[in-house]
Amino acid sequence: MKRGFYTIMSAQFFSSLADQALFVVAVDLMRSSGAPEWQRAALVPIFAVFYVVLAPLVGAFADALPKGKVMFISNAIKVVGCLMMLFGSHPLLSYSIVGLGAAAYSPAKYGILTELLPASQLVKANGWIEGLTIASILLGIVLGGTLVGHSISSKLLAFDLPFIDTGIDTPAEAAIAVLIFVYVLAAWFNTRIPHTGVEMRPLRSNPEHGMARNIAALLPDFWHCNARLWRDRLGQISLATTTLFWGAGGNLKYIVLAWASLALGYNTTQASALTGVVTIGTAVGAIVASMRMRLDMATRVIPMGIAMGLMVICMNFISNVWLAVPFLILLGGLGGFLVVPMNALLQHRGHNLMGAGRSIAVQNFNEQACILLLGGFYSVCTGLGLSAYGAISAFGLVVAGCMWLIKRWHENNLKKYPEEVEHLLAIARSDKHH
Repeated sequence: MKRGFYTIMSAQFFSSLADQALFVVAVDLMRSSGAPEWQRAALVPIFAVFYVVLAPLVGAFADALPKGKVMFISNAIKVVGCLMMLFGSHPLLSYSIVGLGAAAYSPAKYGILTELLPASQLVKANGWIEGLTIASILLGIVLGGTLVGHSISSKLLAFDLPFIDTGIDTPAEAAIAVLIFVYVLAAWFNTRIPHTGVEMRPLRSNPEHGMARNIAALLPDFWHCNARLWRDRLGQISLATTTLFWGAGGNLKYIVLAWASLALGYNTTQASALTGVVTIGTAVGAIVASMRMRLDMATRVIPMGIAMGLMVICMNFISNVWLAVPFLILLGGLGGFLVVPMNALLQHRGHNLMGAGRSIAVQNFNEQACILLLGGFYSVCTGLGLSAYGAISAFGLVVAGCMWLIKRWHENNLKKYPEEVEHLLAIARSDKHH
């Protein structure tokens, strides 16, 4: 790997670590202030909203500037969200600003991989980025819980600056202050990311028009990019697969919580540990895929998506934790092995069709919309009176069924457009066309 790749990994790790820790701290802050349960639950969708709403803008923004500079600006926005939360803004508003920074960060984070590395290294790079991101999620949750815990927070609150009243009086506020420094560390790594030399694509703007009209002008470009990926014979398959995977994965943590409570009698803390078990499996699967898979082999993993959906249904028949742990590791491992080559293929096709930043923004838009859609489907199932077992079965059937349709879609492409698909696979095998 090129040297700049490890700098990108470091920046991504610390930024994601702070995101996850801040989520735990925000929950604790809202709980200690007496906020209702629905507001704490709203932290998850409020973080995802800007991924969908601003997708047309953040993709074009990521392609208009060097990716390292975009990542630095995005981290600065996250720091602003932290400062708002620290100095009294409502946590939902503050965390939405952090989500804004994350939405702007993502197209640059993944887009720079296609600019920095040849096609032959994309699967390996995605494996390490995904594995590192998953590790940062696990460690971030632990870090957030540790910072608001009594043993650490008491030491943080005992620390005073001479002649300065910081106004930091609660464990959550002390934790937020620490996380600001983690974001600053990530921003420092952003400044060390090399310029890839790829030509920038300036934002189309007319100085005679207002900002709102200039932003609105980006919408046709975004929908054109979205349509191009969905029309591409490989792009459409990889986009459909990753969209469904992240839609399912984004909601799986809630499903595991509900299932663990019902099947194992676990409380929230114990059930959260099982969610971490799925994450560990995903990390292992991602790393194995990065070592064994090539870009042109990506479509071979689609059956694993069908297996994931069926395994979700099988959760209903497990009532022993010693069986649950290896089962959840396997479930996560299938997901990690599925998403890494498909993610790399999608980045490759997007880079060739429209530019890295725009393609990642299209990907984020579809994936986050799927998270909201499948989350709504699961909520409707429970709202209609289905038990957690029934809702889990319905969710698993939808995932398995949609993955089967994607598999049939790709098989149909191979029959109807064999020369076109083979041409695209030949491009994926060659670094010269990347």
